[in-house]
Amino acid sequence: MFSDLEVLTQGNNFARLLGGLGVSIQIALASMALSIVFGTMMGVAMASKSKALRAVTQAYLQFVRIMPQLVLLFLVYFDATRAWGLNLDARLAAIIVFTLWGTAELGDLVRAAIESVPRHQYLSAAALGIEGRALYRHVVLPQALRGLVPATINLTNRMIMTTSLVALIGVVEVLKVAQQIIDANRFDYPSAALWIYGVVFLLYFLVCFPISLAARKLEERWS
Repeated sequence: MFSDLEVLTQGNNFARLLGGLGVSIQIALASMALSIVFGTMMGVAMASKSKALRAVTQAYLQFVRIMPQLVLLFLVYFDATRAWGLNLDARLAAIIVFTLWGTAELGDLVRAAIESVPRHQYLSAAALGIEGRALYRHVVLPQALRGLVPATINLTNRMIMTTSLVALIGVVEVLKVAQQIIDANRFDYPSAALWIYGVVFLLYFLVCFPISLAARKLEERWS
């Protein structure tokens, strides 16, 4: 059984696992970067006084929350490309879906952070003549940022772990690579799956645990 661990040293198997993990991290970070931009705008819209804006953003939020990410992946990669005649790369489709999800989740976090800013801050800003965009840029968003940073880090963590779904649309990420290695060595190393998936778990842990720890430390410091 322990001899099956040798499969990781065969050829470039371990390097392939690291490369697959890199793909997962790239998808998550690219999606998160876009989500921060669009999610901030959505959060401001959700906290606005416009009933129409709030209704539209709430409908979008509930749609994304109800719809499983896997279904969204299939809709974007298979159905949307067929309906509109697009030749969409699987990684790009994954980034689009994770951005849609991240925008909804981060938008709700931004809304909650904005609404948590004390009322007297708005009144003080109004007394100084700060209104409109300047109010959000100089008063509201800087104060909301403290509560947003830990939550955003945790969302990034969730994205990294959820990228395992993208293997189902053909993206060669870490779990897909693990499956390929297992299939190629099924007869020579029959118990290799235990060790390979154990290494995959360890890789995810080494990436995600420090992120979770950083989020917890920031939350404790700023609470």
